[in-house]
Amino acid sequence: MWMFWAAWLSSCLTVTVAVDRGNFKTCDQSAFCKRQRAMTPGQSPFRALLDTLELSDSRLTLQLINDNNKVRLLLELYRLQGNMTRVKINELKPLKPRYEVPDILVTDPPTEPLSVVSRDENGVVLSLGAEACRLIVSAQPFRLDIMEGPQVLLSLNSRGLLMFEHLRPRKDTWRYPSFTFLFFQAPDEENAKEDESGMWDETFKSHTDSKPNGPSSIGLDFSLPGVEHVYGIPEHADDLKLKTTDGGDPYRLYNLDVFQYELYNPMALYGAVPVLLSHSPQRTMGIFWLNAAETWVDISSNTAGKTVFGKMLDYVQGASETPQTDVRWMSESGIIDVFIMLGPKPADVFSQYASLTGTQSFPPLSALGYHQCRWNYNDQEDVRAVDAGLDEHDIPYDFIWLDIEHTDGKRYFTWDSSKFSQPREMLQGLMDKKRKMVAIVDPHIKVDSGYKIHNEIRAKDFYIKNKDGADYEGWCWPGSAGYPDFTRPDMRAWWASMFAYDQYEGSMENLYTWNDMNEPSVFNGPEVTMHKDAIHQGAWEHRDVHNLYGFYVQMATAEGLIQRSGGVERPFVLTRAFFAGSQRLGAVWTGDNAAEWGHLKISIPMCLSLGLVGISFCGADVGGFFKAPSTELLVRWYQTGAYQPFFRAHAHVDTPRREPWLFGPENTAVIREAIRQRYGLLPYWYQLFYHAHRTGQPIMRPLWVEYPEDAATFTMDDQFLLGRDLLVHPVTEEGARGVTAYLPGRGEVWYDIHTFQKHNGAQNLYIPVTISSIPVFQRGGSIIPRKLRIRRSTSCMENDPYTLFVALSPQRTAVGELYIDDGHTFAYKENKFIHRQLTFANNTLISRFVDLIFSFLLSSPCV
Repeated sequence: MWMFWAAWLSSCLTVTVAVDRGNFKTCDQSAFCKRQRAMTPGQSPFRALLDTLELSDSRLTLQLINDNNKVRLLLELYRLQGNMTRVKINELKPLKPRYEVPDILVTDPPTEPLSVVSRDENGVVLSLGAEACRLIVSAQPFRLDIMEGPQVLLSLNSRGLLMFEHLRPRKDTWRYPSFTFLFFQAPDEENAKEDESGMWDETFKSHTDSKPNGPSSIGLDFSLPGVEHVYGIPEHADDLKLKTTDGGDPYRLYNLDVFQYELYNPMALYGAVPVLLSHSPQRTMGIFWLNAAETWVDISSNTAGKTVFGKMLDYVQGASETPQTDVRWMSESGIIDVFIMLGPKPADVFSQYASLTGTQSFPPLSALGYHQCRWNYNDQEDVRAVDAGLDEHDIPYDFIWLDIEHTDGKRYFTWDSSKFSQPREMLQGLMDKKRKMVAIVDPHIKVDSGYKIHNEIRAKDFYIKNKDGADYEGWCWPGSAGYPDFTRPDMRAWWASMFAYDQYEGSMENLYTWNDMNEPSVFNGPEVTMHKDAIHQGAWEHRDVHNLYGFYVQMATAEGLIQRSGGVERPFVLTRAFFAGSQRLGAVWTGDNAAEWGHLKISIPMCLSLGLVGISFCGADVGGFFKAPSTELLVRWYQTGAYQPFFRAHAHVDTPRREPWLFGPENTAVIREAIRQRYGLLPYWYQLFYHAHRTGQPIMRPLWVEYPEDAATFTMDDQFLLGRDLLVHPVTEEGARGVTAYLPGRGEVWYDIHTFQKHNGAQNLYIPVTISSIPVFQRGGSIIPRKLRIRRSTSCMENDPYTLFVALSPQRTAVGELYIDDGHTFAYKENKFIHRQLTFANNTLISRFVDLIFSFLLSSPCV
């Protein structure tokens, strides 16, 4: 086994060409995806039994029957506050409970009354509040339509692709006829399907997945009339606008450790957020598919493949075809639990989703500074040398990071006694300079009887089990490793207690945490992750909870950092794996990218996609994790990273050192200037994070969010807005002599923040660039606070003055804000902050208190 481990590790460290796609499934290699996709649109076998309809103050229920096998499902409909509708579908009488995702919703969503408007043998019409807003349930075939007046906003099962594989006993175990007749009456057609490959076990490469519950997948189609542009469902290394998947694989949501991922394909990556947004000039809506199992998403469009000329020809010829996008969700297990967010504006959808899963955590101000990292800084002397080098070259930074080599043999919560013999002394040295450190703590635990963490987890029986009931073991960085069951609240509480200063030896208040490999990564597992038939909490298979694992690891870690301070200090935790709701817990990054221009460019749509689904605190490894960047690429990456929410340089252990001063004085000066621009704008960054925390609005956002009727912005992902008032167009092409930026807003003006030159909106502006150029524009009619005294860290700048940059507009009074608190505690929750509204008109600056009253006030229904 050690020979296998050494060979595997050697291959990972030396072969960095590209991902081995053969390690990861296609839809055809995923039995349930293949079965689901084998369905063709058409007549649905499901019929709504209207005589079973029951209506209470909070919900409507009725039964659905599959006329092919007579299995009944239970449909629940909820009208939620804030212009949302919830649809749940489960088996009426399952053989055993099916998994329903806990802990993601911040509260049980408050409901509003549903009422029946009309009813006959063909269906029922329900009111969603406003007079023109209706939900129509059609009986045969079953279908749901949400209407606004005569317009269909969204339809469910309009293509008849609802699929719900009910739990059943295996044919060769049918020794209890009562089960057969009570729960499952199988006609000949379904009996034949019992022998279909992959229903009761499935083999991929050398791994066999036993399926004791048999086939249990679910699927449902949604139609979006009038929609051509859909976004979201991260994480994928792809364009911002989602592509159609006809003729190829669907987008996959399944958290995986993908080694040097490829660009522009729908393969799964490290995180999975099952939220899709649709946008048209008339309306923005969202679909939140609350399911943590492996999920595939198919997208089709009746305008796909049409050229601009083709669309113009349709218009000239009077074609009446309405654009439509169809989205089909397919998950391996669980139930259908979907939230339809009806907008109608982009800001409404963000608020609606935030009311369900929470908002971006409010990080300490220092976390918004520059982070210096590599795998690995060798020892304490190396840390001191890098720290001194940054000072010597007058480059500010806030955090220096330690990867896995700082531990004692990959035993987390420990230090290598020969290389990091005095961790407190090292941390105190950083604290004296008002700087901080991040150390990695991964969720795979070395199986070693001399290791305290392992012994306690085993003694408390906190490890995930394999299908036979023994502790699940796999291979990761330490060799043989156990995997704590973070789905257990008692396990998470114990893990959090390990961050106490008397438990985590050598730790101090300026040591923060990085959770990596938490998909979870299992080097010798199927698809480099955990076997799906592993068992959590003695009840649930890993297939049910897979995409939740990283979320729970980060939850337990963040709670540990809060607890160690007695609940006073805000935590900072970076995670690689994530799910819906991970925004509440900290930051994410885009994983193991490469030092290539394409990876620099893709970092923009990847972070924009995450921001659209609530996760604003996003960044990419500056310089690329794998390979060695050219000097030009490194410089351009610093310039781009300085304007993304999470700003960290990172590199693989085998790459040459690339600290900012190693590329000659001229390039050092350019990198220094990019970092200094970041620090100068920290007051603006901080108020953007405060607003994201309070409202759920994204920090880094596509242009269409602020200009929703401007179709020219709908596919743009090479430039972006920070808040409403800064437009950034990084240089991401090798050897670029210029870039063309689109300045939106007819009648608006934009100012180059470097030259203060004014430009009109609603134009494409060609901008000549040199190696030192970062095209950034401030919107006319805005006021942005900055700090112009740049020191070695954010804490050193705490008491420095603010400078207000006022950009005038012929259309509007210039407005802005200034938000200040202590930068690191939860005291802001007790209204211990300064929040001023700024206006400038008639050569007069006015500062007023911002009203402290806050609530999620959403649009009235169907407006």
